[in-house]
Amino acid sequence: MPFGSNPVYPKQKKISVEFMISQLTEKIKMKVQACAAGGACMQRYLTEADLHRPGLALTGYTHLFAWKRVQILGNTECEYLSNLSTEEQRKSFGNLTRFDIPIIFVTAGNELSPALLKMAEEAIIPVFTTPLETVKFMYLLRDFLEDQFALQTIVHGAMVDVYGIGILITGKAGIGKSEVALDLIERGHRLVADDVVTLTKKNNVLLSAATDMNKHFMEIRGLGIVDIMSMFGIRAVRYQKRLEVVLDLYLWDDARPVDRTGLEKKHVEILDVQVPLIELPITPGKNITVIAEVIAMNYLLNNYGYDAAKAFQERIKTRIAHKKKTGLSDPRRVVDYFEGDTE
Repeated sequence: MPFGSNPVYPKQKKISVEFMISQLTEKIKMKVQACAAGGACMQRYLTEADLHRPGLALTGYTHLFAWKRVQILGNTECEYLSNLSTEEQRKSFGNLTRFDIPIIFVTAGNELSPALLKMAEEAIIPVFTTPLETVKFMYLLRDFLEDQFALQTIVHGAMVDVYGIGILITGKAGIGKSEVALDLIERGHRLVADDVVTLTKKNNVLLSAATDMNKHFMEIRGLGIVDIMSMFGIRAVRYQKRLEVVLDLYLWDDARPVDRTGLEKKHVEILDVQVPLIELPITPGKNITVIAEVIAMNYLLNNYGYDAAKAFQERIKTRIAHKKKTGLSDPRRVVDYFEGDTE
């Protein structure tokens, strides 16, 4: 398989706080408002997806303070500060502002006193407020940051959506990956990416997409480049899809063992995620497109708890047990009595 040696790299090594704020407001439609040092967002950067609630830091314990992360002040932190005197508040909040914190979010509609906001302004630390509850805000923000810093790799193949199942077709160059994908598109399925497929690990799931260069385009050897969206319409493409099955094509080799039952499940590891692997030998006249559709439907059946290979195995075991009990060995037909077929 071509996955072991592929380079792995984060989608982003760092992002600016300004970019994060713009994405939260434009893409996620989150309500956030600057209340201190809003103009400093361009000079502040994030390098990790983890969030931090600085409760211990406010009390004075800063030995393990993760100050490089986004800081969240929720109900607990704000209630703690409100119960302190003005001088104690400044001392407590000063435990934060003496670090080069990228940004502070005050959640659940809480507000900091003007004196504390002034301290943040003087330290050039952006402070934003949001009416969202702390848990919901942290979930949305963490999901965005995990996407930005997610590990990704690039693989060679054709990624298609077949009956809602993301199948990555791989194999040696010239074996017919793009032709299979094109046939699937003509049958009503959807192209994600051809030739160059980016795989991003997010929440232990692999998400696939094309690059900004090859999206919607496909190379057919002997024909050239074709634009799938212009040719087949918007229904024939999609921008992203979860990778659920790898279909590896190879030329038939008599010396290579072929799985005949499907009982031995194979997997390939990509970015530490186990993905089901189907190794399919290619011979003249074999309809790979229909087989790809069957792979997708069989995957759906497995998800619903039905495994055809195991069901057939149980039938064989039942037949063997019946043979031992009755002594009958001849295969029985499924119909006990032919009533006649006049069609």
